[in-house]
Amino acid sequence: MVIGAEQIGISQLSSILKREGHEVALAFSPAMFDDRTNADIPFLAKIFDDYGDVMATIKKEKPDVLAFSCLTATYQWLLRVARDSKVLFPDVKTVFGGVHISAVPDRAIAKPEVDYVVVGEGDVCFPAILRAIEKGDRITPIPNTRFKAIDGTVIKGIQQGFVQDLDSLPFPDKTIWEDHIRIKDLYLIISSRGCPYTCSFCFNNFYVRLPEEKKGKYVRQRSVDHVMQELIWAKKRYDIQVVDFQDDIFTLSKPWVKEFCERYKKEIDRPFQILVHPKYFDDDMARWLKEAGCDWVQMGIQTMDEKFKHETLRRYEDSNHIVDGLNSMNKYGLKPKVDHMFGLPGEPIESQATALKVYAESTPRRISTFWTTFLPGTDMMKQALASGRITQEYAESLYEGDGFYFFRNEDNITDKHLVKTYQQYEMIYKILPIIPKSWRPKLKLKHVAWISKGPARIFAMILDVMGGFKNRNPEYPAYIKHYVFHLYSFTRKRLGFNPGRATVPAPGTAETPPVFEAIPMREAQKSVA
Repeated sequence: MVIGAEQIGISQLSSILKREGHEVALAFSPAMFDDRTNADIPFLAKIFDDYGDVMATIKKEKPDVLAFSCLTATYQWLLRVARDSKVLFPDVKTVFGGVHISAVPDRAIAKPEVDYVVVGEGDVCFPAILRAIEKGDRITPIPNTRFKAIDGTVIKGIQQGFVQDLDSLPFPDKTIWEDHIRIKDLYLIISSRGCPYTCSFCFNNFYVRLPEEKKGKYVRQRSVDHVMQELIWAKKRYDIQVVDFQDDIFTLSKPWVKEFCERYKKEIDRPFQILVHPKYFDDDMARWLKEAGCDWVQMGIQTMDEKFKHETLRRYEDSNHIVDGLNSMNKYGLKPKVDHMFGLPGEPIESQATALKVYAESTPRRISTFWTTFLPGTDMMKQALASGRITQEYAESLYEGDGFYFFRNEDNITDKHLVKTYQQYEMIYKILPIIPKSWRPKLKLKHVAWISKGPARIFAMILDVMGGFKNRNPEYPAYIKHYVFHLYSFTRKRLGFNPGRATVPAPGTAETPPVFEAIPMREAQKSVA
């Protein structure tokens, strides 16, 4: 069961289960106008509420096991699905995993509607959970898992190290998304797992510390050949238009990037976009990536105050790394987009002026702004609680995912004057990419200070959309097509018609990726993710 958007982790687990002979189906809600990322329009969300459709899918599939992938923002909604599903099927087993569950496993397993929780990676433990359910074994501990025994006590398995050989895993199963996602518009893929940094606000901050035994390498990379095999299959089946690499840092290995770029142009030849870190980018990589067809490059900046960045955020790049990275991208015709955070606890307000100077001189094509959100499990949230910046009551609401909205959480800032200042900078950051270069250094706070809070937010959104279309950001048309498809599907369902498929497979292609074939099938157990 998934809400909001495609998740590669679900695709990966589906392929692993299919390889073992299980039946897998997907219950999905696009959560229109309440998708926990961009759209938050309550009255439209109520009109297009598809909760009944999700429950109808579960009722139709009659699953033995229901699996849920939880973010903090989706946790409560998924708990509701689990509760209602157990009313329909009292014997169904529920498995909860995802980043939020890994942060609060004890709280999750205490819920009566939760039977199993997966902490950390589920590649090995999820199939083991299904084997235990098949055998009726509610005694033997399962690695990376907590579950309730017959007497209600919680049995906890050891936290194992991370999967080291990513090539040993089957390709993520995209076929489960074909009725729900326009896969061809923006093909999501990941070529590595892990990050070498433990930024205090990021889930990697606590995730890397989960193993209780030898964890092995946290940063692991698929071979170029393994990535290419997946993309070749995807290109044939879906006629993919743009490839979106979701790696935390795509450019960790320079030899890997060089080999990838040489092969990608010859074998795939589709535009693609990546995420990078300022310390893992240079002119060579910019040139290789551009020649291979890379279009957009996303780089996390967050703040331009070096002392604060090093000591509080645990980010160890300097301003010169950021400027050099932006200049390399602009030099070779890549389109840089950067992530910038407001409301970081303890950040000097002067850092915004420093950031404005850098952005005016080396302007990204998009400056994505985020208001600081405290995420369960992270050191930033623990520090905010210890310092009194947030109350225990508020922390409890975060643990439970109550009223959580990720990207625009201005409530964490009590100083209204500071909020207004951040909003002014936000507007300027949205204006910079769409005005002539000669105007950018002249843009000051006073030019937008007259705009009040409500209109400022609306103008910032409009400017962001204008910049996205002006610079041909593929995420914008893909997002619009995603919404149009689901509005169309929703309407057809209400009129009594079948909604149709989101993607039409290319003629003559296999129904499943080659990696699923030639695997001996055993008696299947039906799972709904």
